[in-house]
Amino acid sequence: MTLETGDLLQSILDSLDRIDYIRPDDIPDIELYMDQVTTFMDSRLKNAARNPEVDKILTKTMINNYAKNDLLPPPVRKKYSREHMLLLIFIYYFKGILSISDIQTVLKPITDRFFAGNEGLKLETIYNEVFSLEREEVEVMKQDVVRKYHKAQETFSDAAAEDQEFLQTFSFICMLSFDVYVKKMLIEKLIDSCSAKETDTTEHRSRHSRSDKK
Repeated sequence: MTLETGDLLQSILDSLDRIDYIRPDDIPDIELYMDQVTTFMDSRLKNAARNPEVDKILTKTMINNYAKNDLLPPPVRKKYSREHMLLLIFIYYFKGILSISDIQTVLKPITDRFFAGNEGLKLETIYNEVFSLEREEVEVMKQDVVRKYHKAQETFSDAAAEDQEFLQTFSFICMLSFDVYVKKMLIEKLIDSCSAKETDTTEHRSRHSRSDKK
């Protein structure tokens, strides 16, 4: 069944209203085995999938690959902590737009410094701070989507009636895609900048360490 044009916009806005995130308090305050981790993530994030009945949110293979690529610290006695779960949630959202190497660049400093409270600040605090911005951003996005939608409806006014709706939808897709393209490019530039700074910091610490040993 296809949606009428107006219904399509409303469906998109309704989808944005349903966007939610897993709150740390929702995560069991006990360490979980891998099967329990995948079951929990699947139950909490399945509605965010494009095809909830088919798409896999998280599998054992995915978790093992994340650990092999240094995206996730290894479990302790095959059990995963709440902080492991928070990192897996970040990875879930990042992997839709970023490469594994980019995700590693973003998360490694977080993991090195704040996993298990290594530098005082808890990973849970960082998670809450980031996701607290969500509701405000959703409202901004809704306004932008409506603006783009109405702009797209003004295109191809001279097209044949049987082609106009498809072409206007195509315009809408292109406008949204351009937005994603630009933001992805900005994200990649930020990641490259973070990577360069992290390299400089590591080299500085290494030189300082060698100097202290002399």
